[in-house]
Amino acid sequence: MSAPIVHGGGITAAAAAFGGRPEDWLDLSTGINPCPVTLPEIPAWAWHRLPDRHLVDAARLAARDHYGSGTILPLPVPGTQSAIQLLPRLAVSGRRIAVVAPTYGEYARAFASAGFAVDAVGDIAAIGGEHCLAVVVNPNNPDGRTWPAEALVALHDSMKAVGGLLVVDEAFGGTDPALSLAARAHALSNLVVFRSFGKFFGLAGLRLGFVIAGDDILGRLEEWLGPWAVSGPALSLAASLLRSDLSAVRRHIDERNAGLQAVLTGVGLGSIGGTALFTLVADARASDIYTHLCRHHILVRKFDYAPDWLRFGLTPGPAADRRLGEALQRFER
Repeated sequence: MSAPIVHGGGITAAAAAFGGRPEDWLDLSTGINPCPVTLPEIPAWAWHRLPDRHLVDAARLAARDHYGSGTILPLPVPGTQSAIQLLPRLAVSGRRIAVVAPTYGEYARAFASAGFAVDAVGDIAAIGGEHCLAVVVNPNNPDGRTWPAEALVALHDSMKAVGGLLVVDEAFGGTDPALSLAARAHALSNLVVFRSFGKFFGLAGLRLGFVIAGDDILGRLEEWLGPWAVSGPALSLAASLLRSDLSAVRRHIDERNAGLQAVLTGVGLGSIGGTALFTLVADARASDIYTHLCRHHILVRKFDYAPDWLRFGLTPGPAADRRLGEALQRFER
């Protein structure tokens, strides 16, 4: 069994190593909206009953309208990680997989664990006819790199020509709808789009995502997931929140991003990439900065494959900005 991939989160382990109660730590290690939306009322029956078809359908219709997927009703899944685990079943045995890297590590892990040869490529131009499935995270995690929709449509067409699939992960696309391929998916038969719910809404603990693809692919994924894969309360929240006015959510994310940028530039940590929900910085002292922040009970994301990188998620407010800024100012330079 391969070693576990290092992800964001892990406050319990950090607190065990550096002290303090987990709830008192400032967790900036993930790319999740730090200000969860106000939850609408969840009907009591959503907790009491199995998630019946009408509840699934309501969530799918709301997702269709929110993501603009036209004739496609996105499939709710218990977090897109669950769908990533199923992707090897859609690939052709004996052919290679391309993952545009560096990116979210679970893609390569899922395919390698299933016996596929995985090529980590630096750009979509390196994806060729030897690949039966390609993964592009757009915008990318952790560097925020983006690819225009037309370039991805062209990639889809080249993958389709050799019987391949294109998977586009739009987990961090909630603040930039113009990047999304959701509206084109109905005309792109070999495309699979992943959308995260928890990151934008600040509800990662809900474990909810959506898959946008043709009926054949969605049907297979739904069968493999089995019955009642997504909880009734999660479906109820999706049906309500995806139809709500989200302008205030986007505005608040932008405000929190501006606050983070001010802190980082104020201590000389310039951004080398990111999205509205996180910022990536490069510094030769990254490991020491990481440890220093942990001693102040602030967790950021470090990278085993890029030891000079640190990723900072958004703080929940100005007081947390000041806490981060003061801790960084105390770092011995």
